[in-house]
Amino acid sequence: MGIEMLFGRNPALRREIEQSRDMLGRMAYAWCHDRALADDLAQAAVEKGLRACGQLRDPAKVRAWLLQILANCLRDHLRERRDFVDIDDVSESVLASGATPEEASASAQLVGRVRAAVAGLPLGQRQVVTLVDLEECSYTEAAEVLGIPIGTVMSRLCRARRALRETLGSVAQDALGTRLRSVK
Repeated sequence: MGIEMLFGRNPALRREIEQSRDMLGRMAYAWCHDRALADDLAQAAVEKGLRACGQLRDPAKVRAWLLQILANCLRDHLRERRDFVDIDDVSESVLASGATPEEASASAQLVGRVRAAVAGLPLGQRQVVTLVDLEECSYTEAAEVLGIPIGTVMSRLCRARRALRETLGSVAQDALGTRLRSVK
């Protein structure tokens, strides 16, 4: 392997890929709910991105390209293991930042309910809702990342939001406010 292959021709692109690791880790965790696996998937996506940075056609779409690599890494992992993460094994940790114990407890319960509701969605819906609503990707970016038509993104997102509204009820929906936004 040549030195140019290892470090890439464009140092700015390399830095951008490396700086995307936290975002990739958040997305991987949102998709698999296993911190160790999310860390491994994010690392694999960064490595693959650095190795394949010469294949990136449009540097403006580096985020969507990396998310697509991450989705492929998750797909490969699921193919290898052929099992799913048990929701009961997911541990919740919420850092109290000056809030009262009651507020911290209510926030932790809400976060737990939302995470459990999102974790209860089928993988396709979970991926779309985290890409569009949490990472604020456009429908086009989400479609590119997941390798599906934009209409499929829209229908999965609609079904996911409906399921979350039904699961979370009005109390959680009011508390979430604009986090789960609707698109006209």
